[in-house]
Amino acid sequence: MDKQFHQYDWDEQLEADCHALLRLAADEDLGRMGDLTTRALVGEGVVARAVVVARAPGIFAGGPAAELTLDFFDPRLQWLPQIEDGQPVTSGQAVARIEGPAAGLLTAERTLLNLLGRLSGIAALTSRYVDAVRDTKAKIYDTRKTVPGWRRLEKYAVRCGGGRNHRSGLYEAILIKDNHLALGAKPSWDADSTEPEAGRYTPAQAVLKARQFVDIHVPKPLRAGLAVEIEVDTIEQLEAVLSARPDIVLLDNMDLDQLRRAVALRDRLAAEVELEASGHVDLNTVGAIAASGVERISVGALTHSAVWLDLGLDWLY
Repeated sequence: MDKQFHQYDWDEQLEADCHALLRLAADEDLGRMGDLTTRALVGEGVVARAVVVARAPGIFAGGPAAELTLDFFDPRLQWLPQIEDGQPVTSGQAVARIEGPAAGLLTAERTLLNLLGRLSGIAALTSRYVDAVRDTKAKIYDTRKTVPGWRRLEKYAVRCGGGRNHRSGLYEAILIKDNHLALGAKPSWDADSTEPEAGRYTPAQAVLKARQFVDIHVPKPLRAGLAVEIEVDTIEQLEAVLSARPDIVLLDNMDLDQLRRAVALRDRLAAEVELEASGHVDLNTVGAIAASGVERISVGALTHSAVWLDLGLDWLY
């Protein structure tokens, strides 16, 4: 299958997201009065020299966000990286030096560490899942289970950990779920359809209807890369939908025996269709799921359950 979701590297869109979060963070931290403690105790001419240090092993992510954070709070602050995004860190390792006005750094410190801790934690957890399936053909994908406003940044962190990005939003792909099947019939764009007003689509009907919609309503330059994916939860549904040739079939909450049967069925009937496993995925189960032969495994935990990497700011004197 040549249809892939957008994969995030650091770009202008991520910078814009980061700036939006920084504005919210500054409003939360500074209010109308600013950093009262620093204003009371730290002179404007004091120069800071500090290092950001990992307190635990993991994967580092967020260097570009750190630069933006320092520039946001005080453009005179310099981020001097000692490591690149996506590289492993050990406990006690310095990831960067910071130099510039001490007052600005004190004010920026918590926001800076929050961003780095969140993104590095996602990268570190993702790397563990990627390592667990390394000897299979399966790839680890994230989901849309992200903190509102953080999605693209969190997906970037998944990439830093070696994972892949599933669709970024509802605009990026067709993904037909059971509720779409239950509620669908005669969509508004298809007023001339002879289908009844109410009823249920079969999985194959839904895929064909979605492709018809794409051909009519999606601009031609975007069609080639737009995937049509459908969720099924039984082998019978899978067999029925393969004739419609979706790009991806999501196998929802299937056990290992079902997954192996699904792969064998797909290989026999529609080898070009990729299979994605979802549900009951954790670090204890992901290796066996990958060994079933699926190409994709989506893991909501990468973003909704990642523990922040503990990072601290140590002052140099």
